[in-house]
Amino acid sequence: MRHTYLGETIDVEIIYKNRKSIGVSIDGYGNVIVQAPKKTHDEQVVNLLEANWELILTKSKEMKKRLDGPQQKAYDQGESFLYLGNSYPIKISLDRNIEKDHVVFEDNQLTIFVKNHDDEKIKQSLKRFYYQQCKALVEKSIQSHQRHFKTKPRSVRITDNQTNWGTCDSNLQLTFNWRLAMAPIEVVDYVVVHEMCHMVHLNHDRSFWRLVGKIMPDYKEKENWLAKSNWKMTV
Repeated sequence: MRHTYLGETIDVEIIYKNRKSIGVSIDGYGNVIVQAPKKTHDEQVVNLLEANWELILTKSKEMKKRLDGPQQKAYDQGESFLYLGNSYPIKISLDRNIEKDHVVFEDNQLTIFVKNHDDEKIKQSLKRFYYQQCKALVEKSIQSHQRHFKTKPRSVRITDNQTNWGTCDSNLQLTFNWRLAMAPIEVVDYVVVHEMCHMVHLNHDRSFWRLVGKIMPDYKEKENWLAKSNWKMTV
């Protein structure tokens, strides 16, 4: 079935089966699927789609973008970047007299002060900003959650690790991915708690997950956010 509404057109797969209610879902490829009881009229399907139109479009487009992998960014005015879970536009401010290129978050935008409009320098300025913010966020979170632990981390580093959000080694050295500064603060807290729990249990056994759940009962929601948003946490 193909349906057009508010200037947008989507293809919908309708699956009729023995069930009492009608529902809509988006699969991992962004396809829209409606499951409905047998003998459901097309009008009911249309009403369901139009009642949830914006949400369906948003989720479908996001799933399709995820399949393309990490977003390719442009370093021009108005391009958006994630910070603490929200997307903000960048503003390029050229100033040949500044001592060092840097980024300031203010007025719901990321203002990048650079001597000249060079894509690589803008990119590196953003990365430095995220490194600094991530370090501050992580250290604050560690202090906040230290009450749950008898031991303390020996060191804390921010790295460019492409495979892990955080690690804890046998020497109680914690490392965190700078991209965490793009995540909501509660997600940062989860990754910090996760790695601090490794100070007690180095592997992911039941005892480890019980400790994580005791400190943060809704930790799976944070894991889901990272799994769904990883593709757009790029510079």
